[in-house]
This record gives sequence, structure tokens and C-alpha cells, in this order.
Amino acid sequence: MNNDIESVLYSKEQIEERMDELSGEITKKYENEMPLIVSVMNGAMIFTSDMLRRLNFKLNLDIIKASSYQGAHSTGEVKIIQDLRSDVKGRRIILMEDIIDTGRTLKYLKDLLMKRGAKSVEICAMLDKPETRTVDLKGDYIGFNAPNEFIVGYGLDYDGLYRNLPYIGILKKQIYA
Repeated sequence: MNNDIESVLYSKEQIEERMDELSGEITKKYENEMPLIVSVMNGAMIFTSDMLRRLNFKLNLDIIKASSYQGAHSTGEVKIIQDLRSDVKGRRIILMEDIIDTGRTLKYLKDLLMKRGAKSVEICAMLDKPETRTVDLKGDYIGFNAPNEFIVGYGLDYDGLYRNLPYIGILKKQIYA
């Protein structure tokens, strides 16, 4: 599996250090509140899990499964595959995501949660790929900026593979081309 990786972008140690910093910022803001953390599955599963252990305030957790990808390409259409079970009316929401790429999925989810009556919706993403953005969207808490490459590891996948890598790497082009 490691033979499929062109290069490591962020090591396990770099990820751990950055998550400590992000969780400190978020804890400071929400220490006297009880937000709803919404993990965007499946990609954000590992990131959300590791972040939750670092957040030092009362919170609720829910998951939503949405997709606009088929294989390595965005379809441009967001589909909710599994919806939230929580009522978001009047709640502060933190969307946890693995990567902001085109931004379509997160913009769709943010707008949807606001329409459902959320008090606020912030975005916390491990990676941001600003070069590929097709909608007006900014993350509130970003781990790292990422180049316009196909990235896997630490929750990010290609065709369901590589999520379990402890680092974030660039997938060799011949794997997905």
C-alpha cells in the first residue's frame, strides 16, 4: 500500500501537533457552550474521533453522510446519504470534515443546517484545497493547506482505500488515472 504513495505531505506527528493547536482554539471559543459536532462521514471519521478526545467542553455528536464524488471526480451534485438524527434548531454547529475541495458539499450542508434553524455553523477541516474551490466557502478552523493533488490517508480515500494510513500523502497518478 505504501508503494502507491508518491510522497508524504503531513506526517502523523505534524497532524497530532496541528490538532492540538486547533482543539485549543475551539475549546477556548466553546468552553461555556454545548455545540453539536457533526462529522461528515466517511472521510472525517478519523479526524473527528481524534479531535473529540482533545475538545474540553460539553458537546453532542451526530453524523451526516453526504457525497458529491464518484471515484476520483466530483459529480457537482450533493446527495445526503444519511441524515442527522439531532434537531439543530437554535444550536451552534461545528461541521468536521476531512478536506475542503470544491466546497460544494460543505456549502450545501452549511446552508441546509442554517435553513433548519441552527444558530451558527462553523467548519473545521483537516485540509483545505483552495485552488479547487468552485463555491464561495471558507473554513473556520483549518489544519493544513493542501496542493491540487490527489491526497489520501488519515481518513481520505481513493475508492474506499488508504483511509487507514496514519499520515497524509499524495497518491501516485497511475493508481487513479
